[in-house]
This record gives sequence, structure tokens and C-alpha cells, in this order.
Amino acid sequence: MEKTPGRRSMRPLRMTKTLTSGNPAKLIFLFTIPLLIGNLFQQFYNMADTLIVGRTLGVEALAAVGCTGGLMFFILGFVIGFTAGLSIITAQRFGAGRKRAVRRSFAVCILLSAAATVLLTAVSVVFARPVLELLQTPPEILDAAHSYIIIIFWGIGAAMLFNLLSNVIRALGDSRTPLYFLVLACVLNIVLDLALILRFGMGPAGAAVATVTSQLVSGLLCTIYVFRKFPMLRLTRTDWNMSRRYLWAHIRLALPMGFQASIIAIGAILVQFALNRLGAQAVAAFSAAQKIDMVATLPMMSFGITMATYVAQNYGARNPLRIRQGVLQCSLMSVGFSIAIAVVNIIWGPELIRLFVGTGEREVVRLAQTYLNINASMYWVLALLFVFRYTLQGLGQSIVPTFAGVMELGMRAFAAIILARYLGFAGASMASPAAWIGSCVPLAIAYFFTRKRLAQSMKQPFPPYCGEERESIRQAA
Repeated sequence: MEKTPGRRSMRPLRMTKTLTSGNPAKLIFLFTIPLLIGNLFQQFYNMADTLIVGRTLGVEALAAVGCTGGLMFFILGFVIGFTAGLSIITAQRFGAGRKRAVRRSFAVCILLSAAATVLLTAVSVVFARPVLELLQTPPEILDAAHSYIIIIFWGIGAAMLFNLLSNVIRALGDSRTPLYFLVLACVLNIVLDLALILRFGMGPAGAAVATVTSQLVSGLLCTIYVFRKFPMLRLTRTDWNMSRRYLWAHIRLALPMGFQASIIAIGAILVQFALNRLGAQAVAAFSAAQKIDMVATLPMMSFGITMATYVAQNYGARNPLRIRQGVLQCSLMSVGFSIAIAVVNIIWGPELIRLFVGTGEREVVRLAQTYLNINASMYWVLALLFVFRYTLQGLGQSIVPTFAGVMELGMRAFAAIILARYLGFAGASMASPAAWIGSCVPLAIAYFFTRKRLAQSMKQPFPPYCGEERESIRQAA
């Protein structure tokens, strides 16, 4: 039976990259770089569908793929948030130097992810077309939109597999390996897009098949890597012996993080509803600009994801000072990046937009640039939002981030219902900045109150739920 370490005897387990010692700023930056490159390839991976469809099949096909964005993010956003929440417990146990607890956490992650995959696939496949109709998707693009999204939803298992294993690998300190698999998947996706759309004439459905196939390949490669390179994750029969309280320890973080993404997606769906009423040109402009916007915000998101692992490991190692240092230094770096990227989008936005729609769609370019100007001016708020949100999640908090997600939904709904009605496309474009402000305020307040209590809470020798772990270990022995 593995001993549970006391406070003084805790040592980090061997891993690719420890975040519990060394200069915080340097560690955060170096850990973020592979994440950023990986996220860039993830966006190129998704953007390939929009880019190839828009340039080869025309504006209507581009609108068909683009109008599914909110609905797709509603489901796949939950997958991303849910798997990230599961891995928080894994990272905390890893930072505490507790090998047995890491294996048991991994077993819980697998079990809960499998259950979520079955449920999400069943619900999304059944309701995909009714929801598209409810959103008043333009009739001329409805069939193409449904053919695209239904294949994406049948591939939820591939998305769950890759995101779960990527998050677990990062929880153990390795942010590079998921990047390698993403690069391969991105290249494969582009090749399949060109083959299925141009060679076999499958249209938007071919883009969806390419996306799911590429994601499945990357997930399978992660599976092979995990079981070959991380002996601590080779599960035994006793690792599957888990109490309801230990399951709840993971669910209480995973579900709120998944729901946060879905809540945000509901707001995106409301905005999509408003856009559909403005016509295919508005949908196409929003789709193209949103792809550029997503790439532009990746550095801020990558810094935030790094903070989840950094904070969780240092929380497990009981080091509040490093957490505070890391938050400050990461905030400065992320805000600096956000200002530089905002300048690029505002100055060179039209050239970037023409990559998606060509040179003849002047109205689409004009509308898309309006979107970029409005959003880029508030990137610095988004940078702070990501840092505070992921810091709180790394500490195991779920209530305030969930409330912040509700605030984000409310602000997006306001933009979709009120601003879009009176200001048209510009009002719909204000949805994201309004949501960022509404979400960042409660997160910032919660962090500053949490910072004052952090040192006192870490005087305890074990992270939360260790009592359940010790009891479960005794029972298994």
C-alpha cells in the first residue's frame, strides 16, 4: 500500500516539465509556447474547413459551415471544458507527488469521459436538424449545414479521446507532445479536405469527414504515447475501485467547466440567430472574421490554460507564493501579447479576410472588418479573463467561474436581442466584448479575495478529498 506523504515529505514526481520550482515567468512562457503552437494548429485544423469550402464552393457553402459554429461549440466546447476539469484533480495529485492517486484519477477520467461521450452523441445527433431549423437557418443552406454538423456530432468520441489524453499529458507537465500530434492531424485534415471536396465532390460533408478522421488519428496516437511513455498511468484492477465521493471530486470540477463552455455557446447561438436574420452575407462575414479572431485570441487562451496546470501543480505542492507570482507575471505577458495582436487585426484585417472570401466580396470584407475592429479593442480584457478563470479552476473552484459563464451568456443575449436589432451587424459584433467584460469582473473580484485566503488554506498538509483517497486505499489493500 502506498503511503500518503506528509507536508514535508512531498516531492514532485518525475515528469517532462515541472512547474513547482524555478522562475515562474520563464516556466509559464516556455510551457505556453508549445500550447500556443498547438492551439494555432488546432485553429488551422478547424479553419481549413472554412478556408477550403469558402474558396472552392462559394459564399453559400461558407455560410453553411459557418452557421453551425455556435451549435458545434455548444457540444464540443462542453467536451473541451469537461476533460480540462477532469485533469485538474490529476494535476493536483501529481504536484503533491502521489503516484497512486494520479492513476486513480486517470481511471475516473476515462470512466466519466466514456459516459459523457455516449450521452452527448445520442442527444446531439437526434436534435441537430431541429435546432438548425429553430435558429432560422436560411433555407438555401440548411441541408448543407445539417450534412456538415451531423458528421461532426457522430465524431464526438474522437474529440473526447484527444482532448482527455491531451489534458492528462499536460497535467503531468508535458505540453509538447500534444502539439506534435496536432501538427500531424492538421496536415492530414488539409489533405483530406482537398481530396474529399475537390476530388470526390462531397461538399461541406467532406470537410466534416476530414475533421473527424484527423481528430481520431491524433487521439489514437495520444493513446499509444500515454501507455508507452507514462508507466504511472498503466492502470491496475485496484485503480478502478473508486468511491462515489472520489467520483464527485472530479465531477464537481468537470461539469461546471463543461457547462461554462456550453453556456458561452448558448450566447453564440443567440448571436447566430440574430445573424441569420441579417442574411447570408452577414453570416459569411461573421464566420470569416470569427476565424481570424479565434487565431488572434489564442495567445491569451494559451496563457490561461498554462495557468490551470501551473496553479494546480503548485496547489498540490502547497506553494501559495508561487501561485501569486505566476498570476501577476502571466497577466503582464498575456496583456502585452493582446495589445500587439489587436494592432495587427485592426491594420491588416482586410487582407486577412480576403484569404477566406476572395477579392470580389467587398461588402463581406467591410462587415468582417467592423467585427475585427470592435473585438480587437477589448482583447486586453479577454487576456485577464483567461488568467483569472483558469487560476480559479486550477485551485479547484467551480462556482464563481460558472457564475461568470452565466454573466457571459447574459451579455451575449443582450447583444443578440437588443444591440443587433438596433445596430445591425455592428451590434452583433459587440457580443464578445460585452461578454468578456461581464465575465471578467466577477472572476477578478473572486481571485483577489481568494488570494488573501490562499496561504491560510494551504497550511493543511493535504489537498481536498485526500481523506477519501486514504480511505479508498485502505479498503483496496
